[in-house]
Amino acid sequence: MGRPDFEDLEVYQLAEKLANEIWHIVKEWDNFTKDTLGKQIVRSADSVCANIAEGKGRYNYQDNRRFVKIARGSLYETISWLRLAYARQLLTNGQVSKFKPILDELLPKLNAYLKSIGNRE
Repeated sequence: MGRPDFEDLEVYQLAEKLANEIWHIVKEWDNFTKDTLGKQIVRSADSVCANIAEGKGRYNYQDNRRFVKIARGSLYETISWLRLAYARQLLTNGQVSKFKPILDELLPKLNAYLKSIGNRE
């Protein structure tokens, strides 16, 4: 089986990197925190990757755009959860410095990818 083409997308690679950074942080939290805030952050971050992949796999630009919009919504949700985690002192400055550059790069790239869909398909 060949490698899926969504894996070649830089925007997908960034989303996957963000989801993995978040996973490594959340898995160290206590059970209560993991069960409440942690699961929400992981699900929303994983959803960014999953929706980019699903949209690309639809081979239809209208569906692809729709799934990328869902991915963008999930990214905003992830940012909201991360802000809450930081406010509740669950994240250190060092941890934030690991994923903040990814977020700063991912959102504009996701918007650019969305804009490009349909223009080249």
